[in-house]
Amino acid sequence: MAALAEVCRGGGGGGGGGSAVRSWWWLSSLLVLTSSLPVARALVEGLYCGTEVCYDVLGVTREASKAEIARAYRQLARRYHPDRFRPGDPGSEGESAESAQQKFLLVATAYETLKDEDTRRDYDYMLDHPEEYYQHYYTYYRRQLTPKVDVRIVILVTICAISIFQYYSWHSSYNEAINCLANVPKYRIQATLIAKEQGLLNRTKEKGKNRRSKEEIREQEEEVIRDIIKTKIDIKGGYQKPNLSDILLCQIVLFPCYLVNYVAWYVSWVYHFTICREEYGDREKLYIIRRHMKISQSQFDSLDEITKQSFLEKQLWIKENYELYRAEQEEEMKVKMATDPKMKRYRRWRKNEGPGRLTFVDD
Repeated sequence: MAALAEVCRGGGGGGGGGSAVRSWWWLSSLLVLTSSLPVARALVEGLYCGTEVCYDVLGVTREASKAEIARAYRQLARRYHPDRFRPGDPGSEGESAESAQQKFLLVATAYETLKDEDTRRDYDYMLDHPEEYYQHYYTYYRRQLTPKVDVRIVILVTICAISIFQYYSWHSSYNEAINCLANVPKYRIQATLIAKEQGLLNRTKEKGKNRRSKEEIREQEEEVIRDIIKTKIDIKGGYQKPNLSDILLCQIVLFPCYLVNYVAWYVSWVYHFTICREEYGDREKLYIIRRHMKISQSQFDSLDEITKQSFLEKQLWIKENYELYRAEQEEEMKVKMATDPKMKRYRRWRKNEGPGRLTFVDD
């Protein structure tokens, strides 16, 4: 600024002329540097309508309502639509099919930008704050890449699909277990006796057209045996009968109810057995035993009543008794493995195994 003031005052003599030249040189350099700086522009190629203002493309103001924007879009779309465009139509002078198609795409882009409240708000912010260059890119592509479908709908459809697959898988496993039990002689004989007692397998003489073939009679008998096995045998574990309340969708819906029941049960447990020091009942004792054994409720339910009663007789709900019981079970397992012929053959095989060769020695 001092140099510019000196130039304006003007200087005499040789020293003044040299000072003026240096001032002009600095001024020229400043102008060059200023012109080389990037200019903050609101209209960026690749964002929204590019270098065109979306409002100007539709011929509306920034204060236009959604109805006015939609009306302007329909008018321009009818004019520039590739299927309706005619070069000689009024208002289309000097337009070619290619330019009309480009304008139609630009009009569609402008309408897509302004019809949505959130996108329109982002676009207005870009017009008002052109200096936030990278922020505009981030906002634009974030909306472009965000799924248009509601995330809640996606989650619900996913849960339903998992639940359907889950129920179908359980049903297939249950049918597989029934088919397996139907071929076991013990259960097949019992089911056959029950069916005969109920009169389900009594063959009646059939004549004429109603007479069935041996294959049809055999299929009916197999179906009867399967139904009796399904009714009389309670399968536990992974092959149990599928229940709708166990699938994922029902579990999520019933979760608040489960949570309330658990909190109520926990408060009751603390009150009765921690505060009041009441004695455990058989149900509570079995629950503590199951916790000691670290198995699920379905696994524990698959045990027979005789086994559960033996747990109660041994007082396994007491931690010390359970630890002693577990040590005894581990010792019995070691003895069984030591006396098992298969394990003996395996150990002898390992003993006689040489480098680079396999030797199997049987008893």
